[in-house]
Amino acid sequence: MFRTKFLAATAIAGVMATAGFAGVDKISKIDVTVDMAAITNAEAATFWANLEADLENALAARLTGRLLSEEEAKTTADGTEDGAVILEGSQIVVDVREVELASAFERELNLADSVLVGQVNIKDDTDNTNVDAYELSVTLETAKVVIPEGSVLVLSTDSGDSYQRIVEAFADGVVSRLK
Repeated sequence: MFRTKFLAATAIAGVMATAGFAGVDKISKIDVTVDMAAITNAEAATFWANLEADLENALAARLTGRLLSEEEAKTTADGTEDGAVILEGSQIVVDVREVELASAFERELNLADSVLVGQVNIKDDTDNTNVDAYELSVTLETAKVVIPEGSVLVLSTDSGDSYQRIVEAFADGVVSRLK
């Protein structure tokens, strides 16, 4: 009897200790927001200028089999044309924190310290249990940059490589949390 209770408690603790993931079969919307006006450093604002579109595109490229068209995603709450519009499928909403976007530029353009931090929310209008919310932080150091032997990695604002790698790493981080 005691052993059964112990095993059941262990199983529950194991389930509770795992990270919560949203069960995302279909995606109706990907929305990334960055308040570029909040970035006071002009070089940082220029470097990150296309982040919203680039991150949305990186996510969409990784989720092509799950994306719904606008027509497939729209439905109404009561099934009539004049009812409230709700979206079928999950929505991925990312709000990027602007402070971290400027931090490397404020430290003398040390792009190795570049960090992309955003609040990621997964929501589903038709299934209230299918949600997830977390803060994701990615740096170039953790972006798994592979350098061929004998090569030197130069991170600069003249090259799009560092920017592209951090955007791809962030998109990979979001997608890895979807079931």
